[in-house]
Amino acid sequence: MATASGGDKGPAAAAPPPQLESFLAIGLDQRTAENALANRKVTANLTAVIAEAGVTRCYKSVGNLLYTVATKYPANALVHRPDLIKYILSEKIKSSAQLDAALSFLSTLGPDSLDPVKFEEACGVGIVVSFEEIQSTVTDVLNENMEAIVEQRYRINVGSLCGQVRKRQPWGDAKSVKEEIEKRLVEILGPKTEADNAKPMKKKKEKPAKVEEEKTVSAPPSEEELNPYSIFPQPEENFKVHTEIFFSDGNIWRAHNSKSILEKHLKVTGGKVMTRFPPEPNGYLHIGHAKAMFIDFGLAKERNGHCYLRFDDTNPEAEKKEYIDHIQEIVTWMGWEPYKVTYTSDYFQDLYELAICLIQKGLAYVDHQTPEEIKEYREKKMNSPWRDRPIEESLKLFEDMRHGLIAEGKATLRMKQDMQNDNKNMADLIAYRIKFTPHPHAGDKWFIYPSYDYAHCLVDSLENITHSLCTLEFDIRRPSYYWLLVALGQYQPYVWEYSRLNISNNVMSKRKLNRLVTDKWVDGWDDPRLLTLAGLRRRGVSSTAINSFIRGMGITRSDNSLIRMERLEYHIREELNTVAPRALVVLHPFKVVITNLDYGTIISLDAKMWPNAPDSDASAHYKVPFSRTLYIEQSDFRLKDSKDFYGLAPGKSVLLRHAFPIKCTEVIYGDNPDSIVEIRAEYDSSKATKPKGVLHWVAEPSPGVEPLKIEVRLFEKLFLSENPAELEDWLGDLNPQSKEVIKGAYAVPSLANAVLGDKFQFERLGYFSVDSDLTPEALVFNRTVTLKDSYGKAGPK
Repeated sequence: MATASGGDKGPAAAAPPPQLESFLAIGLDQRTAENALANRKVTANLTAVIAEAGVTRCYKSVGNLLYTVATKYPANALVHRPDLIKYILSEKIKSSAQLDAALSFLSTLGPDSLDPVKFEEACGVGIVVSFEEIQSTVTDVLNENMEAIVEQRYRINVGSLCGQVRKRQPWGDAKSVKEEIEKRLVEILGPKTEADNAKPMKKKKEKPAKVEEEKTVSAPPSEEELNPYSIFPQPEENFKVHTEIFFSDGNIWRAHNSKSILEKHLKVTGGKVMTRFPPEPNGYLHIGHAKAMFIDFGLAKERNGHCYLRFDDTNPEAEKKEYIDHIQEIVTWMGWEPYKVTYTSDYFQDLYELAICLIQKGLAYVDHQTPEEIKEYREKKMNSPWRDRPIEESLKLFEDMRHGLIAEGKATLRMKQDMQNDNKNMADLIAYRIKFTPHPHAGDKWFIYPSYDYAHCLVDSLENITHSLCTLEFDIRRPSYYWLLVALGQYQPYVWEYSRLNISNNVMSKRKLNRLVTDKWVDGWDDPRLLTLAGLRRRGVSSTAINSFIRGMGITRSDNSLIRMERLEYHIREELNTVAPRALVVLHPFKVVITNLDYGTIISLDAKMWPNAPDSDASAHYKVPFSRTLYIEQSDFRLKDSKDFYGLAPGKSVLLRHAFPIKCTEVIYGDNPDSIVEIRAEYDSSKATKPKGVLHWVAEPSPGVEPLKIEVRLFEKLFLSENPAELEDWLGDLNPQSKEVIKGAYAVPSLANAVLGDKFQFERLGYFSVDSDLTPEALVFNRTVTLKDSYGKAGPK
């Protein structure tokens, strides 16, 4: 082996890519050029801009403007990019302010013909701002801000001052403006002092002084907080590029509506916002769907538009009328009114005809690969052996599929997209598959059914949807969504994705929810432990509390972070605190005999249903019997007292809520020392005693008659882990104590009149709602939420 002289120098340094040299040659600094290379889209655009400019070298100021064109140019106006580049090279456009104005003008213009006069007027071509004009404007701005300048001295925000000058002189030289402002500040303030150069001291937080009534002043809410739908464009703005579809051969499709297509759409809709809520009828809706409804229906309502309830019923094997009926009913319960109820199956004929058009364009083919082969070929980025079959052959086979002449699994219709694409959602997705299953809505007319990827975007277009809103996991499907609409020349809705709603200690997947229900881990789709909307409603949660929770989170494109269950519970408490009347209930009764009250004596007391109600308001009170035999919670009595215990103990006094102080005088044991049968106490009829502890209680309504007996169901979190969906054995994480049934609870007599849906605060216990399992003989209550969250924080009082 030959050895090079001079020692081992290691491998030769790799030559820089040719694009890097090209980028550096137009004046970009090293970091900007390298960042451009790291982004495939920027690399392609900047290379194209340099080629259109026909330059190999130029001044840095020109090169920076060309870089801005490559990164910010509106793709719907590409036809005008060469014209803009000429303006830059001739230095008719030579500042970033002029270029920003030009880009804004062109984005609105789109592909329409360019009027040079209007264009040059919009971006200040030929306008020269003299230094004297800059000086005059700077003087005006400084005079207007003089009070702040004197107070803040050199800590004044110079950038803000420059911005105020730019608003009045947008075509003035930015560098000259900044230098003039800094020069004038020195003239006004003199040289910097030691205090000016010193770092500002951080003020220690002072404890607020105690006042009789605290008043907090919060910052004014942002526009998005006031109106979360303000982030969405108007229908007439839907001419801009939705997305760029990159192909493995370097080709790029820029999806946007042409002027004629948009005008046709606006004529049909009258310019109204049109949205859709498109659930698949294969299960019950959960709280994540509440967020989708809030966005879909809410946007349409806020803009005085319309929202369809569209059933995405492309899979006849998984769909049931039970689910369709439930969805329609729960949408109404959530407070939304659909413009129309439609089904994807309503458009099966239209979708079939569009599929034929796709085949005729050479953009779809009938394939015979098995699912396993399709998966393998996608992983290897290989084309199907049937991808290039003749168009006429695919048309004939597709017709055979339509008439049930080909067996299930033996053929599919696939879109001819890009098998070599890095995005797997462009790997020739399936448009149609064969299923010999009658459809619950369309009947037995069809033997082929469209896929979600094929039908969803087309039905959005057919229904003239202006805003197609979905969760973030569909972001990677954008290219295939628009590929199909571009391929068929269809109107393109505006697509926007928002973060999926995930709540701790729960699963939100329909597949997992279905498993819990069908395998009887829970008591049906409306089990109060589930975050299905039916389950939440049965638990006693209102639609307004759910919508308040959703609104509080906003609808922005954040990550799919886990929202703590406590956040939902806060909104539930906040509402129930104002609508749920108070009542006394004892879950685990412990007998107390009042020895200084005569047997047979019943004292009728007034108890407040609302804590802040005036004593004079009779309608805000209910009657509570106080008798010789009453019951407190077992946990509210101890034989051994302690400082942190506010219940009853031998020799200790407590106050019975809405009644009298009592003092434990004797403990009655059963057959063994560990068995306490009852305790005896004396009541203070004068209420002179002022104990710290306050207990809830229920008394016998008449001598020897048990209080009203009710069944109470207590619910805890369904799963032990915060994110059970991440666990392989997620069913093993189910909380065995998620439901407790108490059949022998005692309640005050007024609860005997409670009916389904009634809500109460059982004092010291939580908020409860009457369950659908109630009978004329037995009342059943579900605990909706505790009075405090798991961290001990209570809702509003």
